Order: sequence, then C-alpha cells, then structure tokens
Amino acid sequence: MNDFTHINDPSRRIREAAAALAPRLVELRRDIHTHPELAFEEVRTSGIVAAELERMGIAHRTGVGRTGVLGFIEGGRPGPTLAIRADMDALPIHEETGLPFASQTDGKMHACGHDIHTVTLLGVASVLKDLAPHFAGRVALVFQPAEETLEGADAMIADGALEGVDMALGFHNHPDMPTGRFGYVRGACLAAADKFDLIIRGKSGHAAHPYAAVDPIVAAAHFVTQAQTVVSREIKPLQPAVVTIGQSTGGTTYNIIPERVHLKGSVRTLHPEARDTAEAALRRLAEGIAVGMRVEAQMDYQRKVPPLLNSDRVLEPALVALADQFGMDFVDEGEPSMGSEDFSAFATRVPALQLRIGSSAPGRQDALHNAKYQPDEGCIPAGVEALSRVALQLLG
Repeated sequence: MNDFTHINDPSRRIREAAAALAPRLVELRRDIHTHPELAFEEVRTSGIVAAELERMGIAHRTGVGRTGVLGFIEGGRPGPTLAIRADMDALPIHEETGLPFASQTDGKMHACGHDIHTVTLLGVASVLKDLAPHFAGRVALVFQPAEETLEGADAMIADGALEGVDMALGFHNHPDMPTGRFGYVRGACLAAADKFDLIIRGKSGHAAHPYAAVDPIVAAAHFVTQAQTVVSREIKPLQPAVVTIGQSTGGTTYNIIPERVHLKGSVRTLHPEARDTAEAALRRLAEGIAVGMRVEAQMDYQRKVPPLLNSDRVLEPALVALADQFGMDFVDEGEPSMGSEDFSAFATRVPALQLRIGSSAPGRQDALHNAKYQPDEGCIPAGVEALSRVALQLLG
C-alpha cells in the first residue's frame, strides 16, 4: 500500500474537493447536454474542455484524433505516466426526457452519459492538479471523440495519445448500479465488437414466375436462420458470443422479386477463439448460401475492437484505493458485459482498468442509449472522488 502520510488526510481532502467542484461540474454537464455533438463533430465540447484546462493552468493539446483534447499534469517527482480517458460524443437519438436542459438539437442526445464522463474528468483534473506535488509521474488527461463509432480511440492513439503512457484508467456510468457504488470485473469486462455487411444478389423477376428469377430474399432468410446456429452449435458454451442481424434491406413492393438484399450484422465475443470461430462460420455460411441458392454472396467482415481486458496490475491498487476512500461495502465485483468500448484500444497496449460508476437516479430504472435516459448527477462528484483516489494510489 502506498504511503500518503505526506498528505493531510487524502481521503477527506479528495472528498471535500469533489463536493466543492460539483455545482460547477453539473453546470458544465447541463451545458454540454443541451448541445450534443456526434462522433468527430465535438468542436464545441472540445472548446469547453480546452477552456477549462486553460483556466486550471493545465498544459494541453487540441485537435488530437481530429476533435480530441489531451492534457498533462506533472507530478512532484519522477514516475510512471497514467492516462485517464473520458469520451465526449453523443448519439443520433431524439431526446424525450422533457428536462429543462434537454438537447436543443433534433436527433442528437447524450443518451450514454458521455457528458457526465467529460465533466467528471475535468473534476479529476482539478483535484489532481492540486495534488500534483504529492504524486510521482505524470497524468495524461484523454478527452476522446467518437467512442460510439468505435473509431476515436484509434484516432487519438495515432496522434500520440499513448506516447510514454505506462497504464490507463477508463470509466463508464452505470444506471444499473445506485449512485455511490462502484464496480469492476476481473479479466475481460467488455466484448469484442465486429460487424459485417452481406450483399446477396439474385435475379429480379415477377412474383408470379419465381422459376424465372433467383430470389435473394429467400436466400437471405436462410442465412439469417443459419447464422443463429453459429453460437448454439459452433462456439463453446462457456465462451459467450452473440450474433445479431440488425438490418435487412431488399425489395420495393408486393409482386417483384428483387435483384439484391443487404444484411447488416454484429458479432460480440469475449474470447479470441470464439471470435475466430464466429467469423469463419459466417463466411462459410455465406459461401454455402451462394452455392445452394444460386445467388452471389459478397461479405465484408470488419473486426472493430477487441475485448476490453482489465489488468490486475491496475485493478489491485485501484481496489486498495477504493477501499480506503469508500470501504469495500461500496465496491462490487460484477459480470462481463457483451457491450463494447473502444477503450479496449488502450487496454491492448498498456495495463488498464475500466471502472464502473453507479448512476441510477432514485425511483428510476434507466438504460443507456435510451431517449429518456436521466442519470443521477450525483455520480459526477462520486466519480471525481473515486478516480482521483485511484490515480493517487497508482502514482503514489
């Protein structure tokens, strides 16, 4: 355990700082929430972040990964570099909360709480700036665009966001957990996310004379059915996997067999073996459909992000910090989720941890990516407190 006797009661100091920052952070959150921006459009949000870092006297770079911001806090003595990452982008969802600070942009909403994440990291920046003389090393503040498209992390890394970084800390609000509680998962906590487009081409014709056509809709239907056997019959039961066909487009009216059908699907896995098996199986099924149904089947399969793996090297000190700050009664070990996060791009390069921060509002049962999502803003100071204490532990 690190020795923080050189700081006068670090737990109390961090707790009081987080509480004092809360009103300003809530104000900033509501401003960002009112003006949501989609992936790689976060110009206004990045401007707010840069202005706040400038006000705090924190060195920073803008335009990292197109619309990202990278800030730096130097500790009082040499040591490792810890990256703390928050995502900033909104979703293409029309808000239905009726809140006075609801989105003013039709079809765009912070329905995943990235506005919460952005201001939480600003709060952490303020706390760690004040504590900088007491820790060793450096903090890299990573304000990332385009998480929802799973492209922002790679863009920032390509622009140097991980240069010199030794470990990384990510976080996400969780409406399935009460505010004031925190969660973690050992090992793989989030799934790999892959996607595919399958174009099935037949021969168009009159619905009354199907023998003179080649029906791509029937072929597509066979593929959709067979795709469901990939998980049930080809992947080990103890290796979770999900194959979903999210869109099927083809045809124009009742009595015409169309020329083509376009299927869009996603694949989620936690294990590399299952990931390989799923891709190989779906490609094989597409080839079989082409032969068996007399169609052309063109598959474009893209691996997007790998599973997000939590490292014990970061997790164990984090648990010590959380226990010191809150007591382990407020920290829960959870189960992996088949959701995905491009923070995995950081976690594949350096030891990392994704911390779950409870955000459930009393009396509500909210879900992420929902038009009526209303997280409890009390999760902001709670997150500031937890992340600051973990950072101090890792850099002590």
